[in-house]
Amino acid sequence: MKNTALTSTHEALGAKMVPFAGYNMPVQYEGVNIEHETVRSSVGVFDVSHMGEFLIEGPNALDLIQKVSSNDATKLTIGKAQYSCLPNDDGGIVDDLIIYQIKEETYLLVVNASNIEKDWNWISSKNDVGAEMKNISEDYSLLAIQGPKAVEAMQSITSQDLSGIKFYNFVVGDFAGIENVIISATGYTGSGGFEIYCKNSEVKQVWDKVFEAGNEFGIKPIGLAARDTLRLEMGYCLYGNDITDTTSPFEAGLGWITKFTKEFTNSEALAKEKAAGPDRKLIAFEMEERGIPRQGYDIVDGQGNIIGEVTSGTMSPSLGKGIGLGYVPVVFKDVDTQIHIQVRKKAIPAKVVKLPFYKG
Repeated sequence: MKNTALTSTHEALGAKMVPFAGYNMPVQYEGVNIEHETVRSSVGVFDVSHMGEFLIEGPNALDLIQKVSSNDATKLTIGKAQYSCLPNDDGGIVDDLIIYQIKEETYLLVVNASNIEKDWNWISSKNDVGAEMKNISEDYSLLAIQGPKAVEAMQSITSQDLSGIKFYNFVVGDFAGIENVIISATGYTGSGGFEIYCKNSEVKQVWDKVFEAGNEFGIKPIGLAARDTLRLEMGYCLYGNDITDTTSPFEAGLGWITKFTKEFTNSEALAKEKAAGPDRKLIAFEMEERGIPRQGYDIVDGQGNIIGEVTSGTMSPSLGKGIGLGYVPVVFKDVDTQIHIQVRKKAIPAKVVKLPFYKG
């Protein structure tokens, strides 16, 4: 089990630690609902240093990225980031990721912790253009400072204008007394804020100064459990649940990051799927009666026939009702369609809704 540079800090704070993607990670401190509400109303900090970071560099870096990713990375400029995915050869997804253009010929790829080795091997196998690749995952830490008060709370520890960093943009500058930190507005909570990429040797100083600066704003450490409820309220996909090696971007509602302005892995087959339309779709649903949908629960029709399964589900702390995502045949995809979720022996009514669940 790997530790992040802050594991002992989390333990000292009384965090409940669990194994996650090969790392010893804090799942909660005070409790999911309190931590969730902290991020929705003020500011909280997640240690997400388990995420993977690859540098792709050199004159052929963009060629490689264009070949392996679904989105059009030519739209990037220095200081911009882009959400994308890595299609596989069979219509599914190797991983979803964020691509940052750091310099003219330098890109940072941020991938899911559980897929670091898989993604590295996949991208390497496609690198016949001689792009330089470096896996820096073990050397870098990542903090997500999230919530509506994040900018105000952190402005005192940087000379960068945090309010000027638009969504999916970033700056490289000073933060918490450390130089050359990436400050990026690419959060996965839907409540604003930003991410801090720094070296492992620097992250404890950053953590301490962040909590010092945020003290008057009620800043708290937040665990992975609240990270999951926050992202689910926004309808953001989680790899391994809502997107996998066997789900296509079009099934998952990720057509908007699948651009046919170029050729990329399996693009011909994906273009045909787009034209024909997928047979099933990822839907969002709300429970109409008491009951918590969980990953793996069956989705059934009015006659009790299984039509799909829940890929992510929880009791929404903000809405006070059960919410979830799951794949169903396209005939069930429209908003207000009645479905049922099989919770133990009872089929509980639910209805298809439009994302996000949390309107903020």
